[in-house]
Amino acid sequence: MSRTPRVLFVTHNIPRFEGDAAGSFVLRLAVALQQQGARVDIIAPGAPGLAPRDVVEDVHIERVRYGRDEHMTLAYTGTMAETVMGSWRGRWSLLQLLWHMRAQVRARLDEAKRSGDPYDVLHVHWWFPSGLAMWKALKPSDPSLVITMHGSDVRLAEKKPVVHPIMRAVLEQAAARTAVSSWLADIAHGIAPAGEIQVAPMPVDTRHFDTPSTVADADGQEERNGVLFVGRLNAQKGLADLLQALASPALRHVPVHVVGDGPDRAALVALADQLQLADRIQWLGTLPQSALVPLYKAARTVVMPSRGEGLGLVAVESQLCGTPVIAYADGGLLDVVRPANGGTLVQAGDVASLATAIERLVNDPGNAERLGHLARADMLARFTTRAVADRYLSIYRQAAEQAVRR
Repeated sequence: MSRTPRVLFVTHNIPRFEGDAAGSFVLRLAVALQQQGARVDIIAPGAPGLAPRDVVEDVHIERVRYGRDEHMTLAYTGTMAETVMGSWRGRWSLLQLLWHMRAQVRARLDEAKRSGDPYDVLHVHWWFPSGLAMWKALKPSDPSLVITMHGSDVRLAEKKPVVHPIMRAVLEQAAARTAVSSWLADIAHGIAPAGEIQVAPMPVDTRHFDTPSTVADADGQEERNGVLFVGRLNAQKGLADLLQALASPALRHVPVHVVGDGPDRAALVALADQLQLADRIQWLGTLPQSALVPLYKAARTVVMPSRGEGLGLVAVESQLCGTPVIAYADGGLLDVVRPANGGTLVQAGDVASLATAIERLVNDPGNAERLGHLARADMLARFTTRAVADRYLSIYRQAAEQAVRR
């Protein structure tokens, strides 16, 4: 593959409109690749109110209908597993999703070939459900298959050994397999050891984070204040641990912003009330990235007490804003929050140590600023759109060469 490729993405999660957070990192990669001369199209599931064809940030997206509007609820909300496991209707919707996505990808590949402008790479995001949809669907003459694992798909397989043979079969079809963090790659390789799994994170659009500015106080000095949490309100993201830490007497003065929503919201609000934290917590709900940037830049620290994080793009974004991150030493966050580069890691579940780490940063603005600058430099070196796009273009070339050898 000597020229920049034509690439077809297949994903169950992609922004529905500009600024939408759903699958935004997949769109970022598509945009980054196009900036390097590649041509990228995307096939994704439909959803109520979405047009069958759309263009978001100059990337063409085709949305595949897989049922009546009231049944197209699996994608974009982060609740696919719960919906599928919760009812027979959910399971039927999944089968319809897999069938219709498979048929549409097949039609698109054949159409491109007939037109004389075939795709060079079929890049599937998440082995489940998109990779499963393509299981045994490809012909020898089809483009090279690349499968990227983002986190939820690997965690699903890790917890269900009965799924392991299916995951192995799906991954063995691919000419190249990637994961967005070393932690995910290690877990995936333990389940599917036949073949290398390369580590290749998603990019962040650094245009949103071009200056690590902060809020100026009355004396003109730049001042950050408080703790910021950004994430889904469920057990995995660990907000309950953060609330427990914030109940420490040493942190009673610290204001908190919580961005996100999810199934545990009511329980977490009740816990905050029980811990007498309600008067200093602002529950902001889900926000677009444009609204997140000022919050990142105004916070003294972002705290991520999550377990099993596939990568941790919130950590990348906050550090790009010069905001130091305190995180649990778990999952993909080990790749992103690095103590040698301004990050602070705490043993997962150690609420007392989490409180101590927060206290150190909120009470030492100079050190927090120093750590933030170190972290920003680290993120700029590793997560820019150019660096990540170049990495994936190299993976595409390797996949094409492997396909030729076969």
